[in-house]
Amino acid sequence: MIVGGWRPAQVIETSAVTPSARVLRLSVPGWPGSEPGQHVDIRLTAADGYQAVRSYSLGSYGPDTTIELAVDEVPDGEVSPYLVQEVRAGDELEVKGPLGGYFVWRPGGAAPVQLIAGGSGIVPLAAMVRARADAASGPSFRLLYSVRTPQDAIYRDLLAERARSGGVELTWVYTRGGPDGWIGRVGRIDDAVIGDAVWPADAAPEVFVCGPTSFVEHVADALVRLGHPPASIKTERFGGAR
Repeated sequence: MIVGGWRPAQVIETSAVTPSARVLRLSVPGWPGSEPGQHVDIRLTAADGYQAVRSYSLGSYGPDTTIELAVDEVPDGEVSPYLVQEVRAGDELEVKGPLGGYFVWRPGGAAPVQLIAGGSGIVPLAAMVRARADAASGPSFRLLYSVRTPQDAIYRDLLAERARSGGVELTWVYTRGGPDGWIGRVGRIDDAVIGDAVWPADAAPEVFVCGPTSFVEHVADALVRLGHPPASIKTERFGGAR
């Protein structure tokens, strides 16, 4: 039953993917489908009636009534610690959505696509990567993904598989430590890294940047300095630092 836009959802599967993040698959009867890049609101209700609501990006897309979230725990948060540490298959939540029509990639365009993620900002971009792989043909994708260490990379296996198959050109940036044998640089994304990894401005790419607020602002400013028109850069951000 839908009340005020909220739909009942049941957790059908959980999987730990990093030391602080978990992928959740939810069954949502009557789910109308979603586009790559959209998000949902999740509502938890305590036994005393207290409710907490948080927004989470969808790692899935399409008409399936099973949706996928990847949640990174926020210390002292009201919702994410429960979703990462406590929730189990069979538990029930409430979902509102899909939400958002701006930060969306729709198949069919000809322009190359540049994705840039920091930390858990990879989640909506993973839905775009999946949509590109499922399309019979489409524009070239590049992904620049910044994480602390390899162990902190959400959707690491999915992205590696898509990179091997040619579905996306993948560049990793490690801010605290690379994998064994890593000979690349370790540190924060800067103009030089972005200039080397992303489509040049004269290729007129669609650009999607998602991550913590400070990361997104830093990357968007760098892209503008490199000649990308601000109107071509779509951003999605959340609180906290990485």
